[in-house]
Amino acid sequence: MVLTSEAPPRRPVSDAAPPRRRRRRSGLQRPERVAGWLFVAPVVVLLTVFLLVPILMALWVSFTSWNGQGSPFRAGVPVSGGENYARLFIEDGLTRQDFMTSIRNNLYYVLTVVPLQTVLALALALAVNQRLLRAKSFFRTAFYFPSITSSVAISVVFLFLFANSGAINGVLAWFGIDGPNWFSDPRGVLHIILNAIGLVDITNPPALLTDNELLGLPWWQWLSGPSVAMCSIICLVVWTTSGTFMLMFLAALQNIPVQLEEASLIDGASRWQYVRKVVLPMLKPTMFLVITLGLIGTWQVFDQVYVMSKGNPAKTTLTPAYLSFRTAFLDLNFGSGAAIAFVLFAIIIGMTLLQRWVMRDRDEVRRPRWFRRVRSV
Repeated sequence: MVLTSEAPPRRPVSDAAPPRRRRRRSGLQRPERVAGWLFVAPVVVLLTVFLLVPILMALWVSFTSWNGQGSPFRAGVPVSGGENYARLFIEDGLTRQDFMTSIRNNLYYVLTVVPLQTVLALALALAVNQRLLRAKSFFRTAFYFPSITSSVAISVVFLFLFANSGAINGVLAWFGIDGPNWFSDPRGVLHIILNAIGLVDITNPPALLTDNELLGLPWWQWLSGPSVAMCSIICLVVWTTSGTFMLMFLAALQNIPVQLEEASLIDGASRWQYVRKVVLPMLKPTMFLVITLGLIGTWQVFDQVYVMSKGNPAKTTLTPAYLSFRTAFLDLNFGSGAAIAFVLFAIIIGMTLLQRWVMRDRDEVRRPRWFRRVRSV
């Protein structure tokens, strides 16, 4: 008996394209989708009418020379194109000088306020989160209370505190320090420090820094640091905003399991090692939120400047937000004011994206996107 093995018949190869995958359909039925849109329709309409439409209208105004009289959409309004934006960056003149001065002031303001308020809020949250601390509700309320108080009222109080004969200079006098005229001193802090240690003479600055310019401002002014007047506003803002961020950190701290602290103490970790190795990594999402909100809020500072200094002395407290208001509503140049507002919007978006890139997850960045998709299958 002979056994023969025959190969199975091959299936004919079809030239037809493979069938397409069907799209995943939503689990919601049509009546449910309609009901969902009906629920969100009022909010969508409100956001469109009171947010999206005004933004588009302001964008159109930024390309015109509208002076506030009549409608900006009438036929007689002169269209300036990109001239309002060119005055801010390209053309020499007072407009670019004021705008770059406001950018310099606000940049030093951001670099000072965001780290200080973040560190202070985290320190307050760690202190309030102590299990052995009594009267936690009292301390939470006391630290958070400045955040819900009117910024205008607090600004007026700080005007009295930082007056020439105010409480701040009185406390400094106890230590033999002659306090400055806070809201009349335009000197930069970095200039004062460099002059104190003898590196430069602020009355006769180096010609290399005064003769060379960047975007209409000499390097000597770019390297001035926050002014003495701006430091008083910085103290006010740090004190009023730390309470809100403290609550965010406190909520995140209370979500950390107690077992992690007990395990780290059993392993011999000190309190600082526990905070640095366990707490801070688990607070990274909250840290990202706090820094993002801090960046947005500090670039939009307006009311404290309006109440306390109005950009003085010598424009050392001038910020883009206040400059936009002054240009539009006081100088009646709404086109340039709107252009400043949109440049400020672009700066906030850019700083937020940069901060997100800096605080990204390193492991996820090293792996290509196709590798992450394959791993998730």
